[in-house]
Amino acid sequence: MAVVGGKSAAPFSVIKRSLSLRSVLSGGRRSAQEGRLVTRASHPLRTHRHPSFVCFSCQDSMSETLRTCYAYLNQTSRSFAAVIQALDGELRHAVCIFYLVLRALDTVEDDMSIPLEKKVPLLQDFHTFLYQPEWSFSESREKDRQVLEDFPTISVEFRNLGQEYREVISDICYRMGVGMSEFLEKKVSSMQEWDKYCHYVAGLVGIGLSRLFSASQLEDAEVGWDTELANSMGLFLQKTNIIRDYLEDQQEGRAFWPQEAWSQFASRLEDFARPQHLSSALSCLNLLVTDALHHVPDVIEYLSRLRNQSVFNFCAIPQVMAIATLSACYNNPQVFQGVVKIRKGQAVTLMMQATSMGAVQSIIAQYSQEILQKVSASDPSREKTLRILSLIREKSLSPAALSSRAHHISPVYISAAMLLAALSWQYMNAAAGQPPGGADMHGH
Repeated sequence: MAVVGGKSAAPFSVIKRSLSLRSVLSGGRRSAQEGRLVTRASHPLRTHRHPSFVCFSCQDSMSETLRTCYAYLNQTSRSFAAVIQALDGELRHAVCIFYLVLRALDTVEDDMSIPLEKKVPLLQDFHTFLYQPEWSFSESREKDRQVLEDFPTISVEFRNLGQEYREVISDICYRMGVGMSEFLEKKVSSMQEWDKYCHYVAGLVGIGLSRLFSASQLEDAEVGWDTELANSMGLFLQKTNIIRDYLEDQQEGRAFWPQEAWSQFASRLEDFARPQHLSSALSCLNLLVTDALHHVPDVIEYLSRLRNQSVFNFCAIPQVMAIATLSACYNNPQVFQGVVKIRKGQAVTLMMQATSMGAVQSIIAQYSQEILQKVSASDPSREKTLRILSLIREKSLSPAALSSRAHHISPVYISAAMLLAALSWQYMNAAAGQPPGGADMHGH
């Protein structure tokens, strides 16, 4: 669940770390009144009789404004536009509008040309614009400004959604706008603040998505109630983005690594980019990777509860991309010298494989083992890393999670996964202006 505040606020980015909807696609905040529910016994995946994994056949039945919304989705969400359009039934439209509303909010937050005295009320009041048919904003200089300039097209389709969807989208928009405004001038200092920032820009997206899944009745009510698990889904994706993007953020004047972590190894965060500080940089990197890995057991638990195949694919693909990216980042000097990439072939393979709980657990186990093999005897976080990797291994081999989603994948969905992978690969090539088989891709 993207990727929104400081990584400007932000995907779910200050600048593109926010709409983790793009990179993230899941997350949520732990609620004292919404505790974790007991996982039910085995349940087969539910699929619609006529699954439509890409929204081509339904174009003729769409309104002009809804077709425009899907055009904006494809323009702004990159490789995950195909995953959103693979969702079943009316949930597809709800998630499309949810994404575009948060993309518009994130565009306001990311735009450094908007003065704070104007930006803060815009963020905090943004949810009210959903019910103002004529509201739009034409002062943004961001590349995605069209979603603000043509916001009436998005808001009319929001108002066309069922009340159960509108309530979720409006609530998350309000809470995210307030959170973004909090981090506009606030640095991420403590590990606790890191979690809070990631909650605002990614966890809330996951909470919203989970509530939409339940509202659609494609998933059980507990998926929407358990905000602790949903939050971990979002935080895992967001932290992975922040860890990977150290150098890019430094070059653009942004800082999202928590001071509580980096100050243990350097007097300034930017020192990590200097060769003479590589050893300290790797120690901090490994500490943050270890922190992110603590969300993986919750990721496994969350995915094991999903019953609808399209929802499972939607949630699982970003998570396996994230664990692969973390494995590539762990103890890797390239984080401080360039760009850590997942090869396109590897990414497509992960997309094709991540269609069952057993496959996802195997992928998680594989990359966890890769990290384990790179743990140095002298690394300051060694013991913590080994403990969380041991727990992840235990969870990834858990027969309970496997049996809860035991099923035979429909040939239709196998074909859908293959088509989705092919479409995503072609989309990423087109976005990069490269022929198939060209350069590597980022890990999201």
